[in-house]
Amino acid sequence: MAESKKEIYDSIPQQSYPKTELIHEKIPFDKVIVLLEESKIKYPFIAKPDIGLRGSAVKKIHAISELEEYHTKANFDYLIQNLIPYANEVGIFYVRFPSQQKGKITGIVAKEFLEVTGDGISKIVDLLQMNPRYEMQLKTLQKEYGTQLNQVLKKNQKRNLVPYGNHARGAKFIDVSHLITEKLTRSIDEMCQQIPEFYFGRLDVMYNTWEDLENGQNFAIVELNGAGSEPTHIYDPKHSLFFAWYELARHITYMYQISVQNHHKGVRYLTFKEGVEQYRLQMQQQKKIYHF
Repeated sequence: MAESKKEIYDSIPQQSYPKTELIHEKIPFDKVIVLLEESKIKYPFIAKPDIGLRGSAVKKIHAISELEEYHTKANFDYLIQNLIPYANEVGIFYVRFPSQQKGKITGIVAKEFLEVTGDGISKIVDLLQMNPRYEMQLKTLQKEYGTQLNQVLKKNQKRNLVPYGNHARGAKFIDVSHLITEKLTRSIDEMCQQIPEFYFGRLDVMYNTWEDLENGQNFAIVELNGAGSEPTHIYDPKHSLFFAWYELARHITYMYQISVQNHHKGVRYLTFKEGVEQYRLQMQQQKKIYHF
């Protein structure tokens, strides 16, 4: 809880994630412009809270006016980040016990973005209403796109309305754990071992081709999530609630066992008081983002 994304990015090998800058909520906007210019981050780019909440307040910024509006509204620290140039995204859950030399992949989820395909007749809003999953995002999309949703797309023309692989923002999650191979495990393990004391969590990764990803080439980490991670392959609609319970229990057990091993190495447990304080900070942050 209450994890800073910037602190996590700083622990990852720089070549593995896009250029990212932290913007403090109270700094004057002219200083934001200076930071943007110095970082060489180019429009369009992504803005998102430093302490996140399931994709909330993540926005693609196309121009300085949009950045100024975001900065004015944001009552939280946030990140600006270069767009990743790859089209595909997966979430890879990684586990390594401190007593072991090598880690393993325990699940992979692929992500279908909220994308509509034109028929030459229907408006975008009509296409959204044809899909129950997309229709649930309609109010949010109307707020973001306004009258653009009245546009009629040409036949077979595609439009990605939410370019983030987030379940809460309308993406469909598909369990592709059958794609786990020794080659992929070796590439992911090699990278994860460069992250200090990282034993448990999910890497959200964008990549060019699956072959490239297996070879550890042409990919970038969108985010790395730690102890608060979910094995998101459970959200594949084909899975049952019982499957989800089993996978959650399996991963919570891994986390418990890793914690015990680390404790024996001298890593102290969080006290109850510290846990309550972290929970309070997280709830405080959630309220800010909900009202964004």
